[in-house]
Amino acid sequence: MLLNKVLRAGMRCGVVRLQSSSATAAEAKISGENTAAATGFSFEFTDQQREFQQLARKFAREEIVPHAAEYDRTGEYPLPIIKKAWELGLMNGHIAEEYGGMGLSIFDNCLITEELAYGCTGVQTAIEANSLGQMPVIIAGNETQKKKYLGRMTEEPLMCAYCVTEPGAGSDVAGVKTRAVKTGDEYVVNGQKMWITNGGKANWYFLLARTHPDPKCPTNKAFTGFIVDADTPGIQVGRKERNMGQRCSDTRGITFEEVRIPKENVLLGEGAGFKIAMGAFDKTRPPVAAGATGLAQRALDEATAYALERKTFGKVIAEHQAVSFLLAEMAMKVELARMAYQRAAWEVDRGRRNTYYASIAKAFAGDIANQVASDAVQVFGGNGFNSEYPVEKLMRDAKIYQIYEGTAQIQRLIVAREHLAKAKK
Repeated sequence: MLLNKVLRAGMRCGVVRLQSSSATAAEAKISGENTAAATGFSFEFTDQQREFQQLARKFAREEIVPHAAEYDRTGEYPLPIIKKAWELGLMNGHIAEEYGGMGLSIFDNCLITEELAYGCTGVQTAIEANSLGQMPVIIAGNETQKKKYLGRMTEEPLMCAYCVTEPGAGSDVAGVKTRAVKTGDEYVVNGQKMWITNGGKANWYFLLARTHPDPKCPTNKAFTGFIVDADTPGIQVGRKERNMGQRCSDTRGITFEEVRIPKENVLLGEGAGFKIAMGAFDKTRPPVAAGATGLAQRALDEATAYALERKTFGKVIAEHQAVSFLLAEMAMKVELARMAYQRAAWEVDRGRRNTYYASIAKAFAGDIANQVASDAVQVFGGNGFNSEYPVEKLMRDAKIYQIYEGTAQIQRLIVAREHLAKAKK
């Protein structure tokens, strides 16, 4: 963790973040920082941001890309890669310094996420699931909970998971059936979760369960968020699912049978679970969009390199207008997706509600990841349909970006709601 400490020290030396600083102007003035560039519109990265980006880029190309196809073939969990990422400080960057983390902004973490996703989104999803699992604790945990559960993540390469989705409740989170009944100083939980990323590898879970017995109780009062140690008696981990793509990511069902959770593991208070679970998405959807953008960039790069080598009718196919225009469309989409996730991350780092921008970024980047990956297969022609070439994997991996952490359709519902609300003011 030497590099981790060095980078953390650099942060304390007063590096000015042009795009991602969450500090107020008053705080910057007190610290003596020059805020002139930060208050204007700028596309420049700070030296620190470039360092993180280059570190993640080098790691992805040297440690992830060479092994991605094999992990996809076997479905094996990429623990060796995850351990190396942890040692370099490429995981858990959003955890505050007082709990051993880097205290990075969402914007900074997005830069890292895009680069890791370029290497393999299965690996990136395993890492990003830690962020999703931890975020409810970050935004709603008390000091004791943060020290205990966030602190351990920086002491050794552990994983956690966001345990909300159920067989009958995906987009309809209000349909969660898992029940938690208070008995003395404990809650007894019974229910089943499904499609839980890192489900079989997690050290602990964020769990959403219904605590109000009245089915007509408003959603914002019916559910409670819990921190649950994965080795708690009564937790049964299901088999690893064999998915279309991102196959090295660990996805499982989790069953809770008479699982006892101490009351001190309740987040914020009884009835606050739904607000916490949804609030986490404002901070985690920009990184998901960054991951989709990283995949799209990889697809564009692979297609471009192939188009500059493959010849037909006496010239490389990149010189055929049909192919060059296809590459141009792909490049336009990638650039716009990148701008979308960066705006969403920048907004939340400034302390603003970014629901509108986060959903735009997530929906758009997820869609273009699928479009660009599909177009990359088209550029490769018959070779693109073959597993000996990298683009068919990218096409399979891309689909989940239109599904997890809120489907493409749910994002559009959110954008429409936010847009109309503004129009009615």
